[in-house]
Amino acid sequence: MTKQHMQHAPKPVFTSAEKHPDDLELDAHLFRQALAQFATGITIITTAKQGGGYVGVTANSFNSVSLHPPLVLWSLSKKASSHDAFAAATHYGVSVLAAEQEALSHHFSTFKGDRFAGLDVIEGLGGVALIPDALAHFECKIRSRYEEGDHYIMVGEVLRCNFREGEALVYRSRKYFKN
Repeated sequence: MTKQHMQHAPKPVFTSAEKHPDDLELDAHLFRQALAQFATGITIITTAKQGGGYVGVTANSFNSVSLHPPLVLWSLSKKASSHDAFAAATHYGVSVLAAEQEALSHHFSTFKGDRFAGLDVIEGLGGVALIPDALAHFECKIRSRYEEGDHYIMVGEVLRCNFREGEALVYRSRKYFKN
């Protein structure tokens, strides 16, 4: 790296305890703040409940894994109330939210009751719910689950997908943006 490039590199931010980069324990708050600088799209991930109905969560941990075969993944907190439904599921659906669907993102991340009450959905493969007017839908068969840290990682094989053009709902630094 040349001297000119080094002048433009971001200066490290340390906590009030002045953690040194060589410290083995990473400050959780600092880690969370740094992660918040990464802009992500917002999705609603759903599955069918055993016995009927749906479970859904707002997630920004969605990303692609492979084109051949078509694989995607997302992660779910071990503390999530929907854990049991996703652990028993064979399929999940991903709806990539459009800019005008910010209220749905809030609803699926904060509402504690039946998140689907009064909401129209499109039923996808494996009985998953897809959100109408989303920018993209991915209908997935669960291929594998991994336990890592305080989350479960769920890899799905995409069986069917579709999309439309439009502005995306984007999240960065705990704020929504339209892109």
